[in-house]
Amino acid sequence: MRIFHVSDLHFGRPAVPEQIDAIEEMIQRKSYDVVAISGDVSQRARAGEFQRARAFIRDAQKVSHTICVPGNHDVRWWHAPLGLGDTAKMYEDYRRYISPELEPVLRLPGITIVGLNTSHGITRKTLTWNLRDLSIIGYLTAAQLRRARAEFELSPPDDARVIVMHHNPVKGELSQRHGLKQTRKILGAFAEMAVDAVLCGHDHQEAIHYVEHTKKGTVISTAGTVSNRSRGGRPSSLNVLDIEQGQVTTTTYVWTPDRREFVAGAVKCYTR
Repeated sequence: MRIFHVSDLHFGRPAVPEQIDAIEEMIQRKSYDVVAISGDVSQRARAGEFQRARAFIRDAQKVSHTICVPGNHDVRWWHAPLGLGDTAKMYEDYRRYISPELEPVLRLPGITIVGLNTSHGITRKTLTWNLRDLSIIGYLTAAQLRRARAEFELSPPDDARVIVMHHNPVKGELSQRHGLKQTRKILGAFAEMAVDAVLCGHDHQEAIHYVEHTKKGTVISTAGTVSNRSRGGRPSSLNVLDIEQGQVTTTTYVWTPDRREFVAGAVKCYTR
């Protein structure tokens, strides 16, 4: 099973057309089993941005299965700050143009991929003393974790188990920040579910981590942004995961301006 993992496309002003063109050509040429998009398909949750993202997903669906979850930039949090207002309107255009499902589930032979929505706008749980964190922090509820567990239990026990969500549960190297609250608790829950890999973004820096637990290790694939908003001036990037019976192999692809394409870089292998 080969998964093309991209995140933070930010269609709108930050998008770089030649990078998007290169990704679309890459998807069509290599025909991955799954194209997974871990949120922030838009920059300001505008209809035009979602329409361009919809076209990107539609073209990918011609050759691959796809799964997408919302990111914090895809949520119109101002319709219901602190839960005061119409919470449905926060996701109205995402549901109209991208998917009516905020937490889709994709089942294919040998693998189950569960999408989790970590982007809830401004809530009491996401407030910090830093004003820059408004609408930025993500979280998961106990009910969401129970639902993910139930979805995995509906699949064959030897299926590979993958989570797709937006916020990073492992601290970024440059940002030195988690995007997700209660990361220790969440990663522990994923270990209890025997999750093989978590696909996320948000940090705008590519990273592959292997989180070891007493019961099971989990690969954390953090895809960098594909836009002009990379952290620390780093090039845009994406990850590809090959999931086999006994191992998970990750390859990071980095944008190379001279060649005008994403070129394979670091390769890492982990035992399932």
